[in-house]
Amino acid sequence: MNLFDIAKMETEQKDIEKEISRENFWEDSKNSAIVLKKLNNIKEKISKYNKIKSELDNIIELNEFLSVESDESMEEDIMKSIRNIEKDIEKLEVNTLLSGKYDINNAIITLHPGAGGTESCDWASMLYRMYTRWAIDNGYEIKELDYLDGEEAGIKSVTALISGPYAYGYLKAEMGVHRLVRISPFDSGGRRHTSFASLEVLPEITEDIEIDINTDDLRVDTYRASGAGGQHINKTSSAVRITHIPTNVVVACQSERSQIQNRETAMKMLKSKLLDLKEKEHKDKIEDLKGNQMDIAWGSQIRSYVFCPYTMVKDHRTNYEVGNIQAVMDGDLNNFIDTYLKSKINGDK
Repeated sequence: MNLFDIAKMETEQKDIEKEISRENFWEDSKNSAIVLKKLNNIKEKISKYNKIKSELDNIIELNEFLSVESDESMEEDIMKSIRNIEKDIEKLEVNTLLSGKYDINNAIITLHPGAGGTESCDWASMLYRMYTRWAIDNGYEIKELDYLDGEEAGIKSVTALISGPYAYGYLKAEMGVHRLVRISPFDSGGRRHTSFASLEVLPEITEDIEIDINTDDLRVDTYRASGAGGQHINKTSSAVRITHIPTNVVVACQSERSQIQNRETAMKMLKSKLLDLKEKEHKDKIEDLKGNQMDIAWGSQIRSYVFCPYTMVKDHRTNYEVGNIQAVMDGDLNNFIDTYLKSKINGDK
């Protein structure tokens, strides 16, 4: 399968630019936004391809020079350039795999602890830190939308927006149940515990995507915002919770000081959840959705994080594993994500 056809992309770019030059192109703002996003995506891939090709041509020239005259310093530079190009090619390959309908969109992530009380709440908090680190290290912005403290430690739930190109395309590889095995810091007997937490990942719905929701199906509640360390505490009832009654899908937002802004953000979150559910159930309309597929199966973990009796992080879908668990908890997830995305293209389960 040829995943990167540069000639085809260049032809597509010319066709889109021709479409943009039409007189009435800008009259349909929603369509123009879709077309421009597609054009920028193609341009970015072509630019990265040309950069790699230029660097390879330069290495070939330098190599020809070395065949005539030996230069140890130049040889080291060439080897360094080759290693950098290998990384760039890998990134471009994975980026090319992200061709799903919403892959380019921002991502809304939600973490929920499983059964296990304080232990699982702490695990959810550790995962939130891990994904925050990953987002920052990869140039994404992260904005906390909703946060609920655990009773003794950790978090009961947290929802955040990860903003940047292909945030959803990458993070969808992380969706599922994550399992922790460690000596519990909350167990005075120092026993080993197993904890679970789930990560939900949804694409942020953009303005060009239309979803009809019957307002009669919604229950809107307002309450005072609160959060970790009190940074979100507000004296007014600015936080908003919206429940879609037919499916029992609930979203909440307390990141803004204005109730109106929180409501707008919560509606975006709700649209993302209902669109995801609609596509999973293969329904034509939101009205046809049922709420019976929203349960989390805690037994079907996608990855295990073992701190004791040995250290290992293993992805059960691809069998990719590493021993440096601290690096993973500090956000080093790209190899897990890349391996999973490649396995999906190759048809592996």
